[in-house]
Amino acid sequence: MLRKLVVGPYQANCYILGCKETKEGLVIDPGDEVFRIIKEISSLGLNIRYTLITHGHIDHVGGAQELKKITKAPVLIHPLDSGGLVFEPDGRLVDGQKIPLGNFEISVIHAPGHSPGGVCFHAPGVVFTGDTLFAGSIGRTDFPGGNHHQLVQGVIEKIFPLGDELRVYPGHGPHTTIGRERKYNPFFTH
Repeated sequence: MLRKLVVGPYQANCYILGCKETKEGLVIDPGDEVFRIIKEISSLGLNIRYTLITHGHIDHVGGAQELKKITKAPVLIHPLDSGGLVFEPDGRLVDGQKIPLGNFEISVIHAPGHSPGGVCFHAPGVVFTGDTLFAGSIGRTDFPGGNHHQLVQGVIEKIFPLGDELRVYPGHGPHTTIGRERKYNPFFTH
């Protein structure tokens, strides 16, 4: 079960991911419009186990504290980006970590470059890339802590090997596939 909500003034993608069998769910990047997110969770009938944050920029974390108050689900973020939160996170995300959700698990991939603690989440058939990789582009690297070379290398070494068929759900804009980005994304075709 997967739902995408485009939230807030920066039109960030918030994702609700759930296991059909167990009704366990999680929220990725609740940037804003928490009431809409909660309505969607209710309509799916999910019990939210975690809130996962790809990186600490306000358009991705803005609703995390309010969502936590309602769902009681722990908020997890990479320690290098936890400064983006206005509250203390409940746990850390580290490279290679496995997060169980219902009958499957999510793997954490540390892919810095857009921000020092930027992570992607790999679930069966999909990867949630936050602002690391977009359809036809990559995340900005001109923010404090950004690093263009590190971001490009991270995608080549950690995201592309996941397989061309994998769907990519980015932090902004439409979804794509790894194969499409490997072939056509101008940041990787030179």
